[in-house]
Amino acid sequence: MKIPFNKTYQTGDEEKFMLEAIRSGAICGNNQFCKKTIELMKQKYGFNEVFLVPSGTAALEMGAMLANISPGDEVILPSYTFSSTVNAVVIFGARPVFCEVDPVTMNMDPEKIEALITPKTKMLLPIDYAGLPCDIDKIMEIANRHNLIVMQDCAQSYGSVYKGKPCGTVPHIATFSFHETKNYSAGEGGALIVNVPEWVQRATFLQEKGTDRSLVINGMKNKYSWVDKGSSYLLSDCLAAMLYAQLLHEDEIRTKRAMLTEAYFDVFQKYHDRDVVGIFQPTAKQEINHHAFWVLFDTLEHRQEFMTKCKAKDVYAYIGYMPLHSSPYGLKLGYKPEDLPVTENIGNCIVRLPFYTGLADEGLEYTKGVMKQAMNEIYPL
Repeated sequence: MKIPFNKTYQTGDEEKFMLEAIRSGAICGNNQFCKKTIELMKQKYGFNEVFLVPSGTAALEMGAMLANISPGDEVILPSYTFSSTVNAVVIFGARPVFCEVDPVTMNMDPEKIEALITPKTKMLLPIDYAGLPCDIDKIMEIANRHNLIVMQDCAQSYGSVYKGKPCGTVPHIATFSFHETKNYSAGEGGALIVNVPEWVQRATFLQEKGTDRSLVINGMKNKYSWVDKGSSYLLSDCLAAMLYAQLLHEDEIRTKRAMLTEAYFDVFQKYHDRDVVGIFQPTAKQEINHHAFWVLFDTLEHRQEFMTKCKAKDVYAYIGYMPLHSSPYGLKLGYKPEDLPVTENIGNCIVRLPFYTGLADEGLEYTKGVMKQAMNEIYPL
């Protein structure tokens, strides 16, 4: 049996809705399925306003544009994240200021933020690693005290909840990804959440290539003009139809993925209790969406041994992110690996386990058995 790291899941409604979108003849952005999906998201989670975009990367870029990130600005973010997070500020000329992460959560450590704030700091950009919500209340408190914008990268945390508040509802701006590797997928897709009402109209201009076309569509003008910078940040209605099918089955998908979380805790909890590995540890204030499960090994050698043993049985785990600060471009910006030792160690020792919805239906017991055997051989009692 072969267990890949990721595999797409279909609910059975995708084809029907996508054909309906195609046959409607209106397949560009902000048509019927975009509107249905936005309304579903707002009703379920209480977002102020939702903009469906072509990717999580596009959402980050549109958010940075909305926040007026410009040359000379500084943005504080974790080094342990995907390149899209940092590229969203670098392409507008801002300097990324990398912050250490908390090894218990893999999220940006709020206790390390204030020491990095300077007069040039404009934004805090935390992420929710593996769907585990960051301490957004503490981050917002810091931001408000220093008059900073917060854009929360919720690429992995759609449906997660922190202290009773859905991820994406608290910061000024939030972004989601609906890539094929996420819990709910449009193949490629994303969303920008705008929680500052005064910013919503401008966001419509940015999404429509810097024009006020949205005012024409809403009957407020009879022709549109170029009024701002912008780009084509619109999700095709065909892909929105696919996403709508997925989100209608959100509870079913979450239930299946929760089975994976439970299974992996069954394998790894005793090794965490022995203090030889660190694992995903949600608290009572964090309701997770079951996006992923990670294991932090005590040494690089043990990580490699685990992955090799699993691969020999056709179970494919993944190494996780390479830290940005010690990547080639990070080095070009003047960072050194030793600047963030906690993050550097995590990059060397972390493993992401196979995690996809269909694994709950086929292959989970096999995967557990392979991993149990590997761990028993690496860490014998």
